[in-house]
Amino acid sequence: MAMEKLCTLDDVWEGDMDSFEANDGREVLVVCLDGGAVKAFQGVCPHQEISLVEGELKGNVLTCRAHLWQFDCTTAKGINPDDCQIAEYPVQVTGDDVYVDVANVEPFTSHS
Repeated sequence: MAMEKLCTLDDVWEGDMDSFEANDGREVLVVCLDGGAVKAFQGVCPHQEISLVEGELKGNVLTCRAHLWQFDCTTAKGINPDDCQIAEYPVQVTGDDVYVDVANVEPFTSHS
């Protein structure tokens, strides 16, 4: 795995999210769920590639601002519509540093 430091826990508080750029230029959305679990996903909606950080996070549900596509941040699966998903990247938290591995994980697209 090629873990790279994207941010710290001070950058993404519990119940919050923010977008960061990986070394390869990829937009990565880092989410800190209620309870403190840290997750990392592709930063753009698979529908029309709108930046997901512009959306809304309520509990474990991420909603894209453009067409209200929704994703479960515990599974990366689509809720509305339920036949889509977002790519999830491996995360490692060491101290206060958040490391993400984007290698070998391709973002999903679905221009429907």
